[in-house]
Amino acid sequence: MPRPTAAQLAYGSATVIVSTIAMLLLSQTSTGLGVAVISAAALALGLLVALTVPVPRRRGRHAARTAAGASAASAAEAAQDARVPDPRTASAEHPVHH
Repeated sequence: MPRPTAAQLAYGSATVIVSTIAMLLLSQTSTGLGVAVISAAALALGLLVALTVPVPRRRGRHAARTAAGASAASAAEAAQDARVPDPRTASAEHPVHH
């Protein structure tokens, strides 16, 4: 199971705290059973909110493999370019104007 993100922890915790306080104030319960039921409901609601927070998507296997293949290909091209001198000269790239 993946670890929860900071946003999931923050939203879930805030939901549990706010919903517990709100339900306790609205129900005006004073029994232990009522507090336990409200607490369980708040925890369930907090878990629901934490699980439905959008998670940033990572690249899929295919995209990651393509990116890895592209970086390996560019590394191979860079190694070949290092062995073959560039036919252009510095003056051709940067003309000097007097």
